[in-house]
Amino acid sequence: MPELPEVETIRRQLAPLVEGRRLERIEIFDERWSRPLAPGELAAALEGRRVERLGRRGKYLVWSFEDDVHLAQHLRMTGGVLWEPESEPTHVRVRLQLARGGRGVARSRLLITDVRRFGTGELLLGADALEAFFAARVGLEPLDERFTAQHLRALLRGRRAPIKAVLLDQRHIAGVGNIYADEALFRARLHPLRPAGRLTRPQHASLRLGLIEALCAGVDAKGASIDDFRHVDGLRGAFQDQFLVHRRAGEPCPRCGTEIVRMVVAGRGTYVCEHCQRRPRRSRARRRRARRGAPTRASGG
Repeated sequence: MPELPEVETIRRQLAPLVEGRRLERIEIFDERWSRPLAPGELAAALEGRRVERLGRRGKYLVWSFEDDVHLAQHLRMTGGVLWEPESEPTHVRVRLQLARGGRGVARSRLLITDVRRFGTGELLLGADALEAFFAARVGLEPLDERFTAQHLRALLRGRRAPIKAVLLDQRHIAGVGNIYADEALFRARLHPLRPAGRLTRPQHASLRLGLIEALCAGVDAKGASIDDFRHVDGLRGAFQDQFLVHRRAGEPCPRCGTEIVRMVVAGRGTYVCEHCQRRPRRSRARRRRARRGAPTRASGG
């Protein structure tokens, strides 16, 4: 579940605690986390190195160690990061021990938890390997200054898939998941089933702004805690209290009062006000097939 705002919240909280400190030990209890390396191989590559920077790319935390060694960490659906918890929680997959952080600062313990065990940590040696890794996996994120309306228009040109499906594809747009796609589309007054390639120029600009507004609101609220996401100190985010449509099926739209409905788009539960976000009309070919009684493809609703 953690999307860009949740991962950025973790990064902001964790960076001042780990940057400049040495990783004394990393214990990996789930071999799937370190694949394709064995846990011992990954540990040998990282132990003893100083953390120079904790960054983020899309939904990835990027640990940059001395000597141009990097770890790309993905929390996937249920991953979490806890700093010095009072008690050992369940579902711990990785335990890190960092050296003392100066006079009066003791060794510190960091735990990576994951109920469903989908999270990963991938070793990348050198800046070229780091860039190649992300070039193959993530596009620009909406908070990048290069993510202009023109960039979005070029990205969507010719695509017949529903706009929500494109927003969820990290290869096209990094950092946006189910929550922020719903919130952005509502802000942009776009129905999630609208074919991505049929947006107009004003709609490209509206969608870009909607994405930025939704993500920034999530960052300001320190993420949304609707499932497993917690801050590094175990506290909850607050963005779930500000949702405009997500998970609000049956409630009135905050803009027009129409009842918000739930449908399935791109395999994900999706929330929409079909008064503010007009459902797209069927194409002429689909209308002709419907008149002839021919079956049409399900639209995901």
